[in-house]
Amino acid sequence: NMFIVRRTTSRIKWAASFCLLLAALPLAAQQRTVGLFQNDTNKAFNGYTLFAPLRSMTTYLINNDGRLVHSWQSNFTPGNSVYLLENGHLLRSGDVNNRTFTSGGQGGRVQEFDWDGNLLWDFEYASNQYLQHHDIEPLPNGNVLLIAWELKTSSEAIAAGRNPALVSSRGLWPDKIIEVKPSGLNGGEIVWEWHTWDHLIQDFDSSKPNYGVVADHPELIDLNFAANNNPDWHHVNSVDYNPQLDQIILSVHNNFNEIWIIDHSTTTAEAASHSGGKYGKGGDLLYRWGNPRAYKMGTTADQKLFGQHDAQWIAPGLPGAGNILIFNNGTNRRYSSVDEIVPPVDANGNYSRAGGSVFGPAAAIWSYVAPNPADFYAFNISGAQRLPNGNTLICDGPHGIFFEVTSAKEMVWKYINPVVASGPMTQGDPIPSGQGGQENNVFRAPRYAPDYAGLAGKDLTPGDPIEKYPTTGVDELVSATPATFRLEQNYPNPFNPSTTIRFSLPQRQHVTLKVFDVAGRELATLLEGEMPAGEHAVRFEAKSLASGLYFYQLEAGQTIYRNKMLLTK
Repeated sequence: NMFIVRRTTSRIKWAASFCLLLAALPLAAQQRTVGLFQNDTNKAFNGYTLFAPLRSMTTYLINNDGRLVHSWQSNFTPGNSVYLLENGHLLRSGDVNNRTFTSGGQGGRVQEFDWDGNLLWDFEYASNQYLQHHDIEPLPNGNVLLIAWELKTSSEAIAAGRNPALVSSRGLWPDKIIEVKPSGLNGGEIVWEWHTWDHLIQDFDSSKPNYGVVADHPELIDLNFAANNNPDWHHVNSVDYNPQLDQIILSVHNNFNEIWIIDHSTTTAEAASHSGGKYGKGGDLLYRWGNPRAYKMGTTADQKLFGQHDAQWIAPGLPGAGNILIFNNGTNRRYSSVDEIVPPVDANGNYSRAGGSVFGPAAAIWSYVAPNPADFYAFNISGAQRLPNGNTLICDGPHGIFFEVTSAKEMVWKYINPVVASGPMTQGDPIPSGQGGQENNVFRAPRYAPDYAGLAGKDLTPGDPIEKYPTTGVDELVSATPATFRLEQNYPNPFNPSTTIRFSLPQRQHVTLKVFDVAGRELATLLEGEMPAGEHAVRFEAKSLASGLYFYQLEAGQTIYRNKMLLTK
């Protein structure tokens, strides 16, 4: 009942017994289209990357080897952001397909799942008057910040001083920020809110409210700073909270190309005014940066941001702590960058601006741009994150590409989302195009350290890659050369009747993979021959073996590794 299969082209010999079924279709590196492409274990920050593909209802957590560690299932596609909380729960926004606010990033629902996928909170914030969109932000007190559009009719917009030429029949959708305190399964109390509509200035119609000199009031928002009558006037696409300063930073995408910072210490009444709160300015802007033409100062040469996303403070304890990191998409300049700026803020959280000048800084302190800038152009969505080792994790959203670079801008990790509308793709298949990019697009992809509180006590055993492979047997998952020789735990384990054994080789060498019983008797030689550097997988089927404990052993040169596996029937 033994058989030998020889392939002289690859100098690999397979032998099998006990109905062992093996097939081999090596997958060349140039044929890989999704999944892990690079993992420099000596330089990449080891952790777990979370992402919710925009065409999928599933949220995935993978390790640095691109293996699935955990997943959650929802009944909604994202709307758009997702977070792993410190209690191990998943906080996820969802798209309810609202018919009034039809623009990119629409959501309308916020859900919280426990680690096991049980739905704990299911809050809808959607109507024909308002809609949650893009981003949410969990707060230390357990509440959640939401970005939302609110509808102003054409008449309301014109009455406030909007140029009628900049208003359509769909009215205007200025943004607001609300803080929601979860209550029960579906409840939520709005305990704080801030509206852009309370902080306007206009120089179009002196007979209307909010009239004034725009350049004299950079703390206010020019009601007529717009290129057209698109109702989605601001399109705020990210919100981040700084607990040390009790401030909120917003990324304002449409027209403005700015980041705004506001005071969160205010009451809701103070947030609607121009005084009060820790900083004495009510809900007026404390700081803005990216495009001083938005407050009628500077020129096009002073514009720094171009359709940006994911503005955030770098957290305490990380390299660059207190600085602001921004994914600068590069709309109209045709290349993207990740920019880190040092805001002009003192220890008390007050921002300085020389009289009559624009808000600083004049330039970023650090930026990542591709060696050939046009090679990295994410025209929408996307994000970035500073990691504990000083590297920066970048999500090229429209193309579903996640990659990590060092402070010296060396790429050390790369992964391409394999999930499209129909589910996980088969390795080697081309990624289909979708509306606004590729069908594997992803809003953001944060990474969590192994010691993150939300992962404590959780089963993080790596499983298979998310993507599918066209054959069973020996798969050459050749991407970046692994830094070390490694034999992984088989998966699934326990198994019945088949399991997959994976190993990594840092260089081309002769290897032998065998299976033994508990008495040390050799049962099968799964693989014997010369293998290239890279990641490899062997599928083992033992239909005629009895239940019990077995060992598999990998020998490469002078190195021998042995692991246990459990067959249960």
